[in-house]
Amino acid sequence: MRKKAASEATENKGKATDLGRRALLRGAGVAGAAAIIAACDGGTTTTADGAPAIVGKKRNLKMVTSWPKNFPGLGTGADRLAKRIEALSDGAIKVKLYAAGELVGALECFDAVSQGKADMYHAAEYYWQGKSPAFNFFAAVPMGMTANEMNAWIQFGGGQELWDELSGGFNIKPFAAGNSSTQMGGWFNKDINSIEDFQGLRIRMPGLGGEVMKRIGATPVTKQGGEIFQALSQGNIDATEWVGPWNDLAFGFHTIVKKYYYPGIHEPGTTLSMGLNKELWEDMSPREQEIIRSASMAENDMMHAEFNANNARALNTLINDHGVELKRFDDTILKRLAEVSAEVIADAANTDELSQKVFKSFSESRTSGMQWGEIGEQAFVHARGLLDT
Repeated sequence: MRKKAASEATENKGKATDLGRRALLRGAGVAGAAAIIAACDGGTTTTADGAPAIVGKKRNLKMVTSWPKNFPGLGTGADRLAKRIEALSDGAIKVKLYAAGELVGALECFDAVSQGKADMYHAAEYYWQGKSPAFNFFAAVPMGMTANEMNAWIQFGGGQELWDELSGGFNIKPFAAGNSSTQMGGWFNKDINSIEDFQGLRIRMPGLGGEVMKRIGATPVTKQGGEIFQALSQGNIDATEWVGPWNDLAFGFHTIVKKYYYPGIHEPGTTLSMGLNKELWEDMSPREQEIIRSASMAENDMMHAEFNANNARALNTLINDHGVELKRFDDTILKRLAEVSAEVIADAANTDELSQKVFKSFSESRTSGMQWGEIGEQAFVHARGLLDT
């Protein structure tokens, strides 16, 4: 009888544990509960309120960024990512953030992480196009993909695997960690009525978008964010793109020029990235890796939503409070830009075998996204536009 009672007690204890875990999953959310359950399976302590805490190797990491300190969206998104990693790890992984210029320059983040001088970066991959043109495809290319299409390709279209292969060759493990959504065409000190109006224009535009500008007769200039306002105000450049209304308002471009053009064909859905030193990544436990992965995915979604919400508000402010002239590029201009964009992208893809692989995968996913987009969102937006508002 005693053996039977002991057996029943053990069985009931197991059932209670399973029920407790199911309740935890329902109440705490899958990602948080999974982390807690993993901790419960061994090597735990408790927090001040008695809850299980994740315990592992304590890490103090340095994150360098390409953004000005506390800059809306980009800089604050990187800071939010760092804090989320620390929160999800219950303080076991602490991340100290360095804005552009505090530890390394804005365009030096990649090398710093690759060489182990910093542990991770938050930036845009097209800044590294000098190392391989394929990096452009993991940020934005002219007439490329929207944010939703980029996410589909990276997460479910083979993009992440190709990105791992590309960045791995430089000792970096990459993740999508933000998106600034569709960007504006830029600020101009004169009207752009035809493609000829770009002739001789000095415009700040990085990446393959800059190459498009070059081929239509403009002079592209690469400048980090903190340098743009001064260059525009002193007349060193005639036009600039940056991100969109929210960030452009913060930089005050409207105090210098008033002509604000759309759409921005050069960056239709710019993915921001977090890159980790690959040796650090491989030294992490599966639990730590999942924390990094989950934090990146969360920031990728949050930043995209934040930009969409704030761009709408900022555009109204620019027009209604600051007298900005909102202008649309003529279709003849857009058609020519699309033609040149196709040439630029094809040339970049033909640089080496890996770039060709990336381009092929990217193009196939873009075609699929465009086909579904016409049936899905575009058709709905058109239908919604028929309503009287």
